[in-house]
Amino acid sequence: MNGESLHALERFELASQHANEVQIACLERILKENGNAEYLQNLGLDGRTDVASFKSCVPVVTHQDLMPYINRIVDGDMSSVLTGKSISRFSISSGTTQGKPKFVPFNNELAKSTMEIFRTSFAFRNRRFPLGKGRALQFIYGSKQLETRGGLKASTATTNVYKSDLFKTTMKDIQSQSISPGQVVFASDFHQSLYCHLLCGLVFSDEIQLISSTFAHSLVNAFRSFELLYQELCEDIRVGHVSTSRVTIPSMRDAVQELLYPNPELADQIYDKCKGLKESNKDWGGVIPAIFPNVRYLYGIMTGSMEPYLNRLRHYARDVPLVCADYGASEGWIGVNISPESPPETASFAVLPNIGFYEFIPLRPRNEEEEVDPIGINDVRIGEEYEVVVTNFAGLYRYRLGDVVKIAGFHNQTPLLKFQFRRNLLLSINVDKTTEKDLQLAIANAAVHLLESPNQIEVIDFTSHADVSSNLGHYVLFWELNDDAVSKEILNRCAKAMDLSLVDIGYVRSRKSNTIGALELRLLRKGTFKKILEHYVGMGAAVSQFKTPRCVGRSHGRVLQILSENVIGNYFSNAYNQSIKK
Repeated sequence: MNGESLHALERFELASQHANEVQIACLERILKENGNAEYLQNLGLDGRTDVASFKSCVPVVTHQDLMPYINRIVDGDMSSVLTGKSISRFSISSGTTQGKPKFVPFNNELAKSTMEIFRTSFAFRNRRFPLGKGRALQFIYGSKQLETRGGLKASTATTNVYKSDLFKTTMKDIQSQSISPGQVVFASDFHQSLYCHLLCGLVFSDEIQLISSTFAHSLVNAFRSFELLYQELCEDIRVGHVSTSRVTIPSMRDAVQELLYPNPELADQIYDKCKGLKESNKDWGGVIPAIFPNVRYLYGIMTGSMEPYLNRLRHYARDVPLVCADYGASEGWIGVNISPESPPETASFAVLPNIGFYEFIPLRPRNEEEEVDPIGINDVRIGEEYEVVVTNFAGLYRYRLGDVVKIAGFHNQTPLLKFQFRRNLLLSINVDKTTEKDLQLAIANAAVHLLESPNQIEVIDFTSHADVSSNLGHYVLFWELNDDAVSKEILNRCAKAMDLSLVDIGYVRSRKSNTIGALELRLLRKGTFKKILEHYVGMGAAVSQFKTPRCVGRSHGRVLQILSENVIGNYFSNAYNQSIKK
C-alpha cells in the first residue's frame, strides 16, 4: 500500500474515532465560510456557528424550498445568495426520479470532498484487492455541458468531477491507468463512446485489472452491447483500424487509432472465446474473466435501484468479485464502503464526518404521518431507519436528501449506513404506500415463475405506474424480458405473485375492499428501456449516471408514452378474485 493510501486510512480512522467532535467542527467551518450568505442572514443566524443556534434558526428544507434562491443563481446572480463565495457551476441530476432534472450548486469544496471519498475508498479496496501496474477499463461518460440563463456552466455531478483538476491529479495517484482517452469519455455520442471503451479494453485485455462504471446498469449495458458487437470489434483489432461506420467523430477515432495496430492473433483469441461462450451456454456466462483474465474486481454503485442488475452482472462476472462503490448523490458524498469484500446486497457505508454535516429524521411507521426532529450521528440507533438530511459547503443547509437508510452498526463513533430506498419513490392510489424496495421484492418473487419456461428467461428491466385513469385505480408493472417466448399462463402467475407479495397494509386492505383493482403486468418490446435511456441522454444526462425510473407518473410524460407505445401484452392478477373494468 502506497503512502497516500496509508494517510487516507489514518485520516479516516482519526475522524471516525472522534466523529461527533469532527461533525461540530465541520458545521462550524461551513457556517464561517458562508455566514455572509443572504439565505443564512435572512434566517437570523447572525454569524453564530454552534449546532444549537443552527438548528433553531435554520429549517429543514427540500429542493423545492430552495428553488427561489437557486433560480436567482441560475439567472446569473453572482452575489452571496447561498454561499459566501458566488456559485459559478451547477450539477444537474439525472431527472429520473421526479421526471425533470434539478440544478444543484457545485463548487470546489464539493470537488475536494469527492477526492477525499475517492482516496479513502481506494485505500480500503486496495488493501483487500491490491492492484499492480495494470490498466482499468472504466465505462464512464461525460455529459453535455449546458449554459444556464445567466451564463453559468451546468453538467452532471460526475462530469463536473471528471473535468476538475483535482480529479485528474488524484486519480493519477490512486487508480490504475484508465485505457480510454479523454476524447472517448467526453464524446457527444454515447453509442460511439461505448464502442471505443470496449475496443480499448480488448486491445489491453490481458492488462485489465479493474472494470468499473458509476452504476451497475452501465456495466450490464456494456456487456449486453458486447454480445452484439464482438465480431466488429475483433475485425477492428485484426486490421488495426477503428470502424468508420461505428465511430464517426474524428477526434475520438483519431485518439483510439493511436492505440491500434494490426493484431490478428489477438483478434482470433477474442473471437474464439466469444464463439465458445455462445456455443456452450448461449448466454455469455463468464464472459468477463474469459476476455479479461487478470481482472481483480468490478466496481460501481450496486445498491438501491441498481440491485436488480446484480444477477446479470454476476452471470457475466462468475467468480470475479463485485465491489459496491460509495454512497452519495448529486448533492454530494456521504459515506465510504470500508468492507469492499462484502456482497453488494449487504454493503454499508461509513459516514465521513469531515466532509459535511449530517442529520437523520427517524422514520415513522407508514400509517403515522407525524415526523420528529432530526438527530445527529451520535444519537442514531442500530437497526433503525432514518431519512438523511445534509448540510454541505455548496449552499445546502438541512437539506432533505430523500434517501432512507438503516443503521447497520458503527465504525468507531461514525455510523454505518445501509441504503434502503428513496422516500419519494412511492406507488400510491389512496392510503397505500408501496416503495421501490417493496417492488423489487415482489418482482424477485414473481420472476421465479419464469424458470418454468424452457428458455433462460429473465427480467431485463422494469418500472411501475399507478394507473388512476379509470374509477378503480390499479398498479401497473412494466417488464422487458430477454425472450418473449413466455406463455400467458406463466405471465398471469407472475402478475398474481407480485400482487400477493405487496404487503403494505394500506395496499392489502385496499385490494380486499375493492378500492384498488387487480395488479396489471404489461410486457414490453425488447429495447424499450434502451429508448428510455436515450431519451434521458438527449435531455443531458450522462449514461454512467442513468438510473431507470422505478415509478413513473404524469411528470414522466415522455417516458409513459414510450412505455405505452411498446406494450405487447397485458396480464392481470386474480389474487383477490377481482377484475379491472377498462
